[in-house]
Amino acid sequence: MIRFAPSTRTLLNLGAAIVALSALPATAAVTAQDAPVAAQADQGASDGDIVVTARRRAESLLDVPIAVTAFTEDRLAKSGALDLTDIQNVTPNTTLKVSRGTNSTLSAFIRGVGQQDPVPGFEAGVGVYLDDVYLNRPQAAVLDVYDVERIEVLRGPQGTLYGRNTIGGAIKYVTRKLPDRFELKLKGSYGSYNQLDGIASVSAPIGSMVKVGGSIARLTRDGFGKNLTNGLENYNKDLWAGRGTIEFTSPDERLFVRLTGDYTHDTSSPRNGHRLIPGIQSKLPVLDNVFDTRAGLVNPEQDIEAGGLSLSATADLTDALTLRSISAWRKDRSYTPIDFDSNPAADVDVPAVYRNQQTSQEFQLLYKSDKLNGLVGFYYLGAKAETRFDVLLFTTGALASLPGLDAFTAGEVKTETSSIYADFTYDFTPQISLSLGGRYTWDQRDAHVFKANYLNGPTKFFGGSAVQLGAPATDFRGKANFKRFTPRASLAFKPSEDHMLYASYSEGFKGGGFDPRGSGTSAPISNPTAGRSYQDIYNYLSFDPETVKTYEIGWKGAVFDRRLTWALDGFYSDYTDVQVPGSVGCLVNGVQSFCGITTNAAKATIKGIELEANAVLARGFAGGGSSFNLAGTLGYLDAKYKTFIGPTGTDVAAYRFFQNTPDRTASGTASLVLPVGPGAVTANTTLSYRSMTHQFEVASPFLDQPGYTLWDAGLTYAWGNYSIGVYGKNLTDEHYKIGGYQYINANAATGAIILNPAGGYTPTLGQEGVATAFYGNPRQVFGSFTVKF
Repeated sequence: MIRFAPSTRTLLNLGAAIVALSALPATAAVTAQDAPVAAQADQGASDGDIVVTARRRAESLLDVPIAVTAFTEDRLAKSGALDLTDIQNVTPNTTLKVSRGTNSTLSAFIRGVGQQDPVPGFEAGVGVYLDDVYLNRPQAAVLDVYDVERIEVLRGPQGTLYGRNTIGGAIKYVTRKLPDRFELKLKGSYGSYNQLDGIASVSAPIGSMVKVGGSIARLTRDGFGKNLTNGLENYNKDLWAGRGTIEFTSPDERLFVRLTGDYTHDTSSPRNGHRLIPGIQSKLPVLDNVFDTRAGLVNPEQDIEAGGLSLSATADLTDALTLRSISAWRKDRSYTPIDFDSNPAADVDVPAVYRNQQTSQEFQLLYKSDKLNGLVGFYYLGAKAETRFDVLLFTTGALASLPGLDAFTAGEVKTETSSIYADFTYDFTPQISLSLGGRYTWDQRDAHVFKANYLNGPTKFFGGSAVQLGAPATDFRGKANFKRFTPRASLAFKPSEDHMLYASYSEGFKGGGFDPRGSGTSAPISNPTAGRSYQDIYNYLSFDPETVKTYEIGWKGAVFDRRLTWALDGFYSDYTDVQVPGSVGCLVNGVQSFCGITTNAAKATIKGIELEANAVLARGFAGGGSSFNLAGTLGYLDAKYKTFIGPTGTDVAAYRFFQNTPDRTASGTASLVLPVGPGAVTANTTLSYRSMTHQFEVASPFLDQPGYTLWDAGLTYAWGNYSIGVYGKNLTDEHYKIGGYQYINANAATGAIILNPAGGYTPTLGQEGVATAFYGNPRQVFGSFTVKF
């Protein structure tokens, strides 16, 4: 059970108190920033009517000089979106997927930048925000879609307004504000693989100043496949989620306070991979169904809990000044069994636990006038992330006398980061505006890395009584401090009300740190006479921040009474000190294990073009409210490493690729709205395409996914307070890889597989050989019914 710490309550109370005390008597109205944007967005059909807060203030989507894709509640519902990953197919140059071997950990990449490895010690390249609260870790960040007002995807570095770890971009998940009257909303869904979802939301005003509301979601689904070893479902879903909200509005509407708490408990079965090669020792054949597995590890029992509190307060001090406070506390814990080789034997079996906790506080002072608009702010984050995992190995030959051999690793990282920032826009004329901003960040990392070998595993952390074998291979503690200034500038020109041209420059950085899986025994020795020193280990385990500097031009426009709208941008990015995390088979005190190797090994350039367009081709042809729309997205990336120092110390840039980054993405959606009886039918269908995707920087004949196309469709009938719909995902039942593991002997420079004299594979970790893949969801069809009272 997640419990609130006393310091958390103190921080939340302090944030609200400061804003409340600041709300001195003055004549003021509710600011535009406080307006529910979903209500505004749904009133029109064009992008120009959608209001977003990409620059921390409410603006029309067509007026924001940033590449932004926005999804309203209505759009998400009528496309049948189930969770955050569903929006990747219609967002240019964006990858959002469930991390390999998990059900709820997010791997996010935008414009080639992201975070492949979710363990503590590695920072995100794409920031995820839940009601403006930054989620410091990717665990439990695959947010399910319910009670959502909108989702915004901001592409390109957001280092000025959103801070560290947004060098690829940011994703804003905004929950729905409570209505002014009593409301009860019920939604039920049933579909393929016995999908059974139920969502209930209720809210009510208490007097004229207070509203309370809450939601509960029960989301279940059978597995897409089976575990043939233990009978468990594979790729199933078994989740409870809830959210509660209290809102207060002062009688003069100058003060708005919102307290929100959320909780998720995921007890889905372990998600295990599909072996791509027969067992080298066992000779077990490859399974026919890519969603089936033979993984034997069931310890620990898969169990993920996540939740948090946020307290936001907005006070209009004067007509021109608004003060905001955002206080938050979050905590999550994930127990997960990871069976790397997906075979029954206890070999490269990894019982793991991740624990994360964070407390944050942000203050913003916003200013608005006829010509000058902007804000200054302060942000603080204190976080602790830790992981512990065993590596259970099958012992043969010389190691046969070591029963239950276990290579144990524990990593802990504490983060203290604070920043001050400002961003202002000045309108020289109604047509020309200049925006300037900057953020200065202080970032501290405090890490502990421990590695040792044990017998009779697993360790006590996973219910065992393992005995340590000799001295630890690594028992390292270290601190690092980083400081960065990240500026932003943009110049916008509006030749008319419906057109905007802009040019911008922005910077962002991803924090440095220490590899939590690194082995001190692998550190190069600088002075052979003195032996391996603490500084040798420090230099080997540590890595510096990486930086992106982006130049962008864009054109947002609308013609034909906004029946045709578009957003076109082109960009060039310099990507320096690129962090390259990876893991390889290694020997730790003579015992086979896997070790992390993370370096700032690369420099790269990223060039790209993005287009989003929407055309209303017909209106009123079948009565009032009828329409036919075509929408499309295009993304192109030319991402290339200029230098990449490989494990042998040579430049291997010619053989390296950007992971999780297809160079072409595209989608097309046709939507038809017809009035029928007391309501309207909405039919839509989407084709989306993604070109070749590399799972890692090195090409893999096992894991690289060739280009593929997905087909989705939906049919919704809404009348009064009711709606019913049928939705299909991946209707052609395409099988496509989204992740995997590979520990097969290969050329260190090129990644080409090296066959042994018998023409077979040589494992670099374990006995069976690890070449295991995870796949995107197969065809799913489900129906939903919604009623609102």
